[in-house]
Amino acid sequence: QVQLVESGGGLVQAGGSLRLSCAASGRTVSRYTMGWFRPAPGMEREFVATIRLLAGSTYYQDSVKGRFTISRDTANNTVYLQMNSLKPEDTAVYYCAASGGALVTTTPGEYDYWGQGTQVTVSS
Repeated sequence: QVQLVESGGGLVQAGGSLRLSCAASGRTVSRYTMGWFRPAPGMEREFVATIRLLAGSTYYQDSVKGRFTISRDTANNTVYLQMNSLKPEDTAVYYCAASGGALVTTTPGEYDYWGQGTQVTVSS
């Protein structure tokens, strides 16, 4: 089992920044893919960004490219999502997830473990 705990959400004005953290505990996650997701119209959760913990390779949804950066601290089993130039449409509960599959995936159903979520609110 893997436990994921998110933190760092809050209220920020448009154009501001927040950094989300996701701390993993339990079994080793060094070969996992970690991702950030948020709810979206017509779907339960949409992919925001993912990172392959071993290689460090990253992937982003088009709407956040250039504004969000996902990174990892392998020594502390923590993944971060630095969010800059925030927009009101970024308002959501952000969920951290871990996938033990061999390939990088952006599909929520292919993630094995989920955190409880952290609220991000961007005011206009």
